This record gives sequence, C-alpha cells and structure tokens, in this order.
Amino acid sequence: MSANTTNTAINAASKVWFITGASRGFGLELTRAALARGDRVVATARRPETITAALGEHDNLVGVALDVTNEAQAIAAAEAAVARFGRIDVLVNNAGYGLLGAVEEASAEEVEQQFATNVFGVLTVTRAVLPQMRRQRSGRILNISSIGGYAAYPGWGVYGATKFAVEGLTEALDAELSPLGIRATVVEPGFFRTDFLDASSLVRVRTEIAAYADTVGAMREHMASANHQQPGDPAKLAAALLTLADSETPPVRLPLGSDTVYRITEKNRKVESELAAWQALAVSTDHDDVRR
Repeated sequence: MSANTTNTAINAASKVWFITGASRGFGLELTRAALARGDRVVATARRPETITAALGEHDNLVGVALDVTNEAQAIAAAEAAVARFGRIDVLVNNAGYGLLGAVEEASAEEVEQQFATNVFGVLTVTRAVLPQMRRQRSGRILNISSIGGYAAYPGWGVYGATKFAVEGLTEALDAELSPLGIRATVVEPGFFRTDFLDASSLVRVRTEIAAYADTVGAMREHMASANHQQPGDPAKLAAALLTLADSETPPVRLPLGSDTVYRITEKNRKVESELAAWQALAVSTDHDDVRR
C-alpha cells in the first residue's frame, strides 16, 4: 500500500472536529486528545495563536479566529473547516464563561453578555455548522453545559440559567435532527480542575449586596478556596468525549463527574417528592371532561 493510499485510509476513518473555546480548559484538552488519536481538528478561539502556542504546529490542526457572538465569523469558520477537511463530524460548543453573583446583584448588561456568549453563541455556531451536517446526513453536536444547568446553586443563578437554556435547546435539537442522521448531546460536567474559577473564565458581578452574605457570599468564599482543587480530571473528560463521539447510541444527556451524578440523584429525588406531595393540586386544573 502506498503512502498516499495509507493517508487516504486514515483520513477516511478519522473524525473532523469543530471545537469552540479551544485555547484552554476542556477545549484545549479535547483538541489535544483528538489529535493524539489521529483525528483532525478545527480549533477556534478569539486568539487562535494561543492554540498553536500550546500544541505546536500540526498537519491535522487548524486554528481559526472566532468570537461565537459574531455570526459572520461563525459562518466563515465553518466554511474554512469544510474547505480544509471536507466535512465536519463533531461540533463541540464549548466556549463560555461563568458569572458569579446573586440574581439581584447581576446588572442587565452582565446578564445580557452572559447570555450572548453562553446561549446565543451556541445558537450562532450551531446554525453555521448544521447546513454542512445536513448535507452529509451525519454529525454529532456536543453542547457543554454544567451541573449548574440541571440543578441550581446560590450565586450561579444567571450562569445556570444559560446552561438550563442549553439543555432545552439540545433536547429539541436531538429530536429535530435524529431523523437526519445527526445527534445532539448535552454534556454536564461537575467541578473540574481547569482555570474556570480564574479571572480568565470567571466574572464576578460588580455589585455585591450584604443581605446575601450567608448564601452567595459563602459561595464566593468557597469558590475562591476551591480553585484548582476540584475533583474532576480534564484529561479524563476529554477521553470521555471521544467515547461519546464514537458511540452509535449517544445519550441526550451525559453527566461527567461523581459530584454531578450525586447532584442529579438528589435533584431527581427532590422533584419526585414534591410531585407526589402536590400531585392532586397539579392535576386539578384540567377541564372536567378530561379523562385521567
């Protein structure tokens, strides 16, 4: 077998990834892991040179400038991916940041900026990539949410709201796209040992209200001490995402981390308990002619 034939066979078997927020954290770890197994990656970031600085030059790596809130940039990035590698197999909507503060403390501007990146950015990039996936009749969309997108925490209300939105969008996407050969999964990481709690990824509200000292204030203190002490291993998360992308039967939701699994179990138990306690009132609002 010639070298050209070998390279063609390898390219046919490998996946093409389109990863947002690839300059650090989960995005960088996933880019590294995908390249290590021979996949090809279009890694996007506001400053793509930081990706090359971290990983070096690589034939299977293309760094592309992308602000996920910029629709024109998203379309151009998707077109660049197809021009270079011919297709997009896996879209990973990973770009985002945290906002720490009470719901009341967050200004309108802070809330709008949070939603612009964490929600509208996901929509913008997904819309840019989906035409190619529909042409292929194949593809995977992995939307990075958080345990905060399944169960709320004090101090993370606005951030959690963006992730709750991503959860709902992903459920609908999977239902809409499954008949077209495309699957969508929302990934719910717990607390992982990345730079998420650093100033590079976490924004604190500008206004703090003393009345929230026992709730949000306590959370602020806890987050300051938890930085780089989180239980989750980002390299293991990247390996899990490779497994997810390869699965023939992907889930709509994938929690990652023992802390996430525990929190989901507790949330489900509480919801079931409340539903049982309030079920009679809950169903009492139907018309009398509705059969139960």
